[in-house]
Amino acid sequence: MYRQFLPILLLTISNIFMTFAWYGHLKYKNTALWIVVLVSWSIAFLEYCFQVPANRIGHEFFSAAQLKTIQEVITLVVFSVFSILYLKEEFRWNYLVGFLFIILAVFFIFKKW
Repeated sequence: MYRQFLPILLLTISNIFMTFAWYGHLKYKNTALWIVVLVSWSIAFLEYCFQVPANRIGHEFFSAAQLKTIQEVITLVVFSVFSILYLKEEFRWNYLVGFLFIILAVFFIFKKW
């Protein structure tokens, strides 16, 4: 029973690495771009070390579309926290509305029609 939650945990860890790889360098705009790319690729490798097993294990319980939807919801949550705490950016009401529309996809993807 708990094994179906393992992919969600792995996807969350993967997303934390992914978010730092994609957006962490924004605080270091004076660093040479080639250095930022190499560091980002290194972090992205760690992201894949969690992403691939998450999808492999997760496909035992979820369809590929369901896995992708779970991934997107986790991405929105992780990115929102990251942008507020790490980048010190404001979270605006229209971001929330947009994210809610994306989260509506969860209903349509997981609903048994």
